Amino acid sequence: MLTAHDELLCHQLPTSFDHVDQSDLRWVERIVMYGFDKSGDINVMTGLARYPNRNVTDAYAMITRRGGETRVVRMSTEILGSDTGLGHYTVGPYTYSVEEPLRRVRSQLRANEQGVTLDLTLTGEFPAYEQTPAFHRERGRIKEDARRFYQNGRVEGYIEVDGERLDIDPDRWWFGRDHSWGVRNGPGGGSLPEGTHMQPGEIPDGVLYYMGIFQFDDQIVHFAQRETSTGQRWQFEGEILHPIDTGRPADTIIDVEHELKFREQRRLIAGGVFTILRADRSSTSIEVAPLCDFWPGLAGYQEFNGYASGHWRGTDFIDGFTVDSSDPDVVAPVSLVSETLCEVRMDGKVGHGLVEMVFMGAYPRYGYTGW
Repeated sequence: MLTAHDELLCHQLPTSFDHVDQSDLRWVERIVMYGFDKSGDINVMTGLARYPNRNVTDAYAMITRRGGETRVVRMSTEILGSDTGLGHYTVGPYTYSVEEPLRRVRSQLRANEQGVTLDLTLTGEFPAYEQTPAFHRERGRIKEDARRFYQNGRVEGYIEVDGERLDIDPDRWWFGRDHSWGVRNGPGGGSLPEGTHMQPGEIPDGVLYYMGIFQFDDQIVHFAQRETSTGQRWQFEGEILHPIDTGRPADTIIDVEHELKFREQRRLIAGGVFTILRADRSSTSIEVAPLCDFWPGLAGYQEFNGYASGHWRGTDFIDGFTVDSSDPDVVAPVSLVSETLCEVRMDGKVGHGLVEMVFMGAYPRYGYTGW
């Protein structure tokens, strides 16, 4: 079946764009935009995903206020017939548009019965940059084969909840996005069942995954690392980005050390220091002070209230709810992935950014001895 994207000169297989080259039900392509007022008073996360082997596309918007009040809208439909043109993707009242490739994108949630609308345009001030490819097998089957790129920039627009409108002040907001595709493992696609009557997967002693995206006026520091319970690294990426208008290439980070603190009874970062080691062997420490949190699982990255991204819910599904995400009991079902927005300090400079974390099982260095 032909789609609008078959007009483009970018085919990589002798077929059309209405499907991918494998039948894995977990195959997903996902975009997300996220940001916060640097005061920590409010943050927003919004995005869209497409599951070509399930004929499902879904979208969401999540707004979290200081104190934990979280408002969520989730939408789902079928892929076939949902595209509105090249670079435009629609799910019910939600539209995501690529206005300038690798530079400017827009998310819009029009008026709907859930009382939440938004219109956010993100213009990249730093280059888009690629994640280290993630390819992992377990007991003969592929657990993960995915790619991703990130970008930070300047956001303009507004968010509105129940008639209360907040116009975005670009100078007060930190904002970024990412775009991923492939077979995912874990929340955000990989949480969907692989099939029945399968051998159980391996259960590690413990896992610590963390990602930092820290923006200062003249650079972005990005790194991500996956570790075993003893701190052994099994995937890493790291770079330092400079503003697009400088034309300066990215610098490489080859290692990251961490000295972190966690909130009592919760595996949420409470502060600490990341130390980066550059390719020239120079090192710098980054102090992290949390301002606010948000939980992607509430928006569909994990199952919550009978819904998860990728589930078939018909052609015109929309729902919404409000929860207190500061309550550990509320977020317990979706607590695998945490997002903490922070103020950061490095070499006398103050910046802002995101710490994403998955922290499970034993990690004796920080006092955790089991699941």
